Amino acid sequence: MAIVQMKKVSLVILDSTRKTSLEQLRKAGVLHLEAVEGESQTLSSFRESAAETEKALSILDEVKDTKKKSASVSEMLEKDAAREKAKEIIALSDRKKSLFDIISQNKNEIARLEKWGSVDPAEFQALAEKGIFLYMYEIPSDKYSLIPEDCRTVLVNSADKISRFLYKSDAALEERPAGIPAEAYAVQLPECSTAQMEKNILDAEQEILSIDKKISEEKKFRGALLAYKKLLAADIEFENIYSGMNSEASNEQAASEGSKLAWLTGYVPVTSMKKFKNLCAENGWAFVASDPADDDPVPTMLKNNKLVELIYPLTSFLDVTPGYHEYDISGWFLLFFCIFFAMIFGDAGYGALVCLISFIMMAKGAKKGGSFSSVNVLVFLLGFCTMCWGVLTCTWFGIEPERLPKCLVDLSFAPISPAKVGTDASNTNQQIFCFILAIIQLSIAHIKGIFRCRKSLRFLGELGSLLELWGMYYVVMDMVVDAVKYPLGITEETLYFFGVGWLPVPYIALGLLFVGFVLNFIFSNYEGSIKDSILESLKNIISVLLGVVNVFSDIVSYIRLWAVALAGAAISSTVNTMAGPMLGKMIMVGFGVVLLCFGHGLNIILNLLSVIVHGVRLNTLEFSQHLGMTWSGIKYSPFHEEK
Repeated sequence: MAIVQMKKVSLVILDSTRKTSLEQLRKAGVLHLEAVEGESQTLSSFRESAAETEKALSILDEVKDTKKKSASVSEMLEKDAAREKAKEIIALSDRKKSLFDIISQNKNEIARLEKWGSVDPAEFQALAEKGIFLYMYEIPSDKYSLIPEDCRTVLVNSADKISRFLYKSDAALEERPAGIPAEAYAVQLPECSTAQMEKNILDAEQEILSIDKKISEEKKFRGALLAYKKLLAADIEFENIYSGMNSEASNEQAASEGSKLAWLTGYVPVTSMKKFKNLCAENGWAFVASDPADDDPVPTMLKNNKLVELIYPLTSFLDVTPGYHEYDISGWFLLFFCIFFAMIFGDAGYGALVCLISFIMMAKGAKKGGSFSSVNVLVFLLGFCTMCWGVLTCTWFGIEPERLPKCLVDLSFAPISPAKVGTDASNTNQQIFCFILAIIQLSIAHIKGIFRCRKSLRFLGELGSLLELWGMYYVVMDMVVDAVKYPLGITEETLYFFGVGWLPVPYIALGLLFVGFVLNFIFSNYEGSIKDSILESLKNIISVLLGVVNVFSDIVSYIRLWAVALAGAAISSTVNTMAGPMLGKMIMVGFGVVLLCFGHGLNIILNLLSVIVHGVRLNTLEFSQHLGMTWSGIKYSPFHEEK
């Protein structure tokens, strides 16, 4: 388990060969470039095309397939054709949105004029040309009588306590007519007749159906658009670097001779430096390589064996990368994650199902001629670990131990098997095992810290944290597991530490806490001066004191493994209890089987979510905090060609 050492490289090339040099550099695929912000019309065009393609793909993904089509049915397009196709799809979608707006507007107008019946502004215009000007008004019915008799009005109807009437005038009105009560309000004529609005709605609905059909037909180009999207991503990356490179003329003569220089900065793994040097020699490039500074954004490249690399799909999914100056804990992550996964699922039957799923996935991959993927192997490993834990605890699909075959009971491990020592004793022992896991994993963190700081007195601060951890372990056992068996007070029956009969465990535990706190207080901030380290601790005295409490909470946090597993076991048992009576009746067997499948399937999904929440957390939070890791790294991603 190691983080590959990097060299910071500044590469200088002739500006006239910028494009060909970048092509050669991309082909080599060894240089991780520092972030640059390019700017050019070409880059803007690429980004605009990428945005259009992404939008077109999202439009296609929203369309549900009405017929089952072969996955191989796909048509490819050239770059220009793909861009035009994306624009066509977007245009169809935009037209569809405008049609929905038309439908909405027309429906709102029809609803507004519903009580007026059929309204046609053309008829009002025809009457106006003959000198008859009509205006639509609405007024509360109890106010209609307030209209004076000399006002020429025609009552259309009264409904919902509103009266609708027409006001007749011999000339076009520019202001509100005299005599009309203030309670009356004018009704604006629509732009077209209500009949035309209904036709507009029908036409829009028909056109929407036609557009949906067209977009559905365009789904055959989804693969082509995905390929075009990848090409655009490569073009954007290239053009961004090309237009973002620093450049200047070394002098006026050089500029006139076309010897303008350009340069960029990046990072190369030390294992690839020979290849990089040869590349520079072949192309006539100049470069300077040096060790990165502490504040440089150095990428992290991990180097592990095939077994440890099984954890990479999970860390990629979580998008977590250790910093360049942090630890590579891939191996420890894999080991403890397998244990956490097994304990949370906690059922040999579930583990067997997970293994079966992984076998099916592997078989499909092998059928296509491919090798076993890391994901499939990881799933199998997790399922196998779950089976092992379930066998040890005698847990099979939540079935009560007394109903299991004797051979399965015999395979279980007595201290944690309820079939052999009873439920209470097995639960207590599983809690203790959780805390043992905590003390082991967190101790590993501080032992790594001791080795890293071994050339400085700061290692005593890490040693103090380790002693605090061991002392706090006994406190946790007293407060959480059994205060009688693990007392903090001194009694004649007090247990003794590692067989040493003359020192009671409580004295040792409290002594470890005290000595650990003192060492941590004095040396945790050591940077060459003990005095400055103590002053720094005094400045942060609240954080230092809370750190002791955090040690307690971090150890106790591991009990979540037992608690979540207990909840899952309870769900399994409940499902079995509900489905059991149904399986005994012929007419209800089908319902019982469905209930079993649904209940256990739901429980597996909940367990999977619990693994993501709890199993991952213990590695990326508790363990990482004791390592001093922040997972703020940048993944090594060299400038390279897509295969």
